[in-house]
Amino acid sequence: MMMTGGEVVAKMLAVEGVKNVFGIIDGTYFGFYSNLQKHGIRLISPRHETSAAHMAGAYARTSNRLGVCMASNGPGVANILPGLVVEEAEGNRVLCITSSRRTGIMYPDRGGTYQCFDQVSTIGAFAKSSEAVPSFDRIPEMLRRALRKCFEGRPGVVHLDIPENIMNTKVKCDISFWEPSQYRMMEHPKASEYQVQRALELLRGATFPLIHAGSGVLHSGAKPELAEVAEKLQAMVTTSWAGRGAMDESNPLMMPMIHIEANNNVRNDADVVLILGSRVGETDWWGKAPYWNANQTVIQVDLDPNNLGANKPSSLLVQSDIKFFLQQLLQELANDAPRNDPHRQQLIQKHNATRAEHRKKLDEHLSDQGSPINPAQVPTLAQKVMPKHTPLVMDGGNTVIWSNFYYEVSDQMPLLSTFKFGMLGAGVGQALGVAVARPNTPVLCIIGDGAMGFHPQEIETAIRNNLHVIYVVMCDKQWGMVKMNQHFALRPLKTMLKKTLDPHESINADLGEIRFDLVAEAMGAHGEYVKNPAELEAAYERALAAGKCAVIHAEVDPVKHMWAPGLRYFKDMHAEPKGK
Repeated sequence: MMMTGGEVVAKMLAVEGVKNVFGIIDGTYFGFYSNLQKHGIRLISPRHETSAAHMAGAYARTSNRLGVCMASNGPGVANILPGLVVEEAEGNRVLCITSSRRTGIMYPDRGGTYQCFDQVSTIGAFAKSSEAVPSFDRIPEMLRRALRKCFEGRPGVVHLDIPENIMNTKVKCDISFWEPSQYRMMEHPKASEYQVQRALELLRGATFPLIHAGSGVLHSGAKPELAEVAEKLQAMVTTSWAGRGAMDESNPLMMPMIHIEANNNVRNDADVVLILGSRVGETDWWGKAPYWNANQTVIQVDLDPNNLGANKPSSLLVQSDIKFFLQQLLQELANDAPRNDPHRQQLIQKHNATRAEHRKKLDEHLSDQGSPINPAQVPTLAQKVMPKHTPLVMDGGNTVIWSNFYYEVSDQMPLLSTFKFGMLGAGVGQALGVAVARPNTPVLCIIGDGAMGFHPQEIETAIRNNLHVIYVVMCDKQWGMVKMNQHFALRPLKTMLKKTLDPHESINADLGEIRFDLVAEAMGAHGEYVKNPAELEAAYERALAAGKCAVIHAEVDPVKHMWAPGLRYFKDMHAEPKGK
């Protein structure tokens, strides 16, 4: 048959089960995208390539499928780089297909080649894998290898670069299109019988066991198993930032990550900790004292062997898919009644009392009905109006902090942010990717005005593709988190007394106003402007009823927004703990 290299790629992706590709069209890979629909794949185009990467990553995380994005050689690849860096850091399963200039004039650059840079080495510096296809006949072999990499170990970014002449030229060929099971493992590894028995021995013998859940629990789809194991062991559960949502936060065994002091207390009381799919990195204080018990026994389970024992010494290291491991534990625990230990129950009650006290303190903000809006009202009223388990995307600096502290997360709702990378603006595209994965439900994105300013053009992408995303923009007209740090660095005493400095005492920390509701209306979306909390609930209801992309411009008090809860812990996190 006669096929372009791009059609070979399209057909192989269809066999792999890919349903959507995210990217912007360009003549350099016409042979690829022009064949997508023929093979049952939908092409969804944002207005900027970096949004394509975020859409692919969020789609993958929400649907548990492979997220595929594309970018054209030179400028297109340069534009997608920030998105790929973030999706690799967040551990989302993304395959990026790019075009490059024709063979013979790059790899290496002939000298002065138009729209040319070393795309493979640049992406390879941070991705799981990055390779260039040298000839048409090697496309099947190299794409199979890329797909294997996509499903091996910790999810991340895999890149395949194909020259434009290979992508677009029709070649007479005889290609066998293999099924996925013929070229990659369809099941991840499991723990050995010894590892399961040893883990159970340690957990059953614990005075106060703890389970610490990372994003590996979410990627493996192990939420039900986690809740069941915690119930059987009567073990409390904490999560990494990226693991939030691994267990319903209404469960008394779950200690949400926002209750920082309570988390520290739980981790110090634990004599045995089971770490599931977490690297125990900087946002987990590296697993060190005084935030963790320095003498506890550790069982660490991870799909990626490179994460095992990397930051916290362990007594038992297990390379396994988290879901498989928990299922193996549950088989052994099947005949066990839930552990009824009075001392353990007393500790659980003590930690939940600390949590309740902290919640009561936080909720004092909700009595504030002033205008502009107290930021705590924005996520609180959103949760009141939005349907239960609505997917939530959080983006921004202090906006993410307020949203985390005032939006309770269930184990049924997708939750996305850039917990590992803290990337502003990523949430705009993430929300679109979630909406593609969940087409029959609204998606809520709470975002700061600084972050929304990175990619507001994607509102039109939502309208064009009929994606029901509700963007709530918390507008304080400043780089709030940076401004707070500046104020303490420049005039700490006045900052403590006055809560803020005069405008001339900041360095480029203030922004002009963008009426995001009017920007939305100009692109065909529904727009709302709210300055008073009494009007916010009705604005949410109208945005939800609009049945299309909506943007709520919410004016928040800039001083209150700057003093987000828990900021001192965020600052402490960047200092190396002094414990072992």
